Amino acid sequence: MKVNSSTIQEIDREVINGNLYLKVTFVNGREYLYEGVPAQVYDSFLMASSKGKFLNENIVGRYNYTRIK
Repeated sequence: MKVNSSTIQEIDREVINGNLYLKVTFVNGREYLYEGVPAQVYDSFLMASSKGKFLNENIVGRYNYTRIK
């Protein structure tokens, strides 16, 4: 889902091999998958007024991630 942010272009949920991931696409083209992010955190992320701040405070460092692009 495209979002209104100066740093984040899209936020999506993906199921890969039965595992649920949060996919974050940045405006610079980089993409990351965060593993095991609960639906409640995803919903709060979508509604946050500052997507970058929410990502840094609630997701980065709390969930394992993989850079995919």
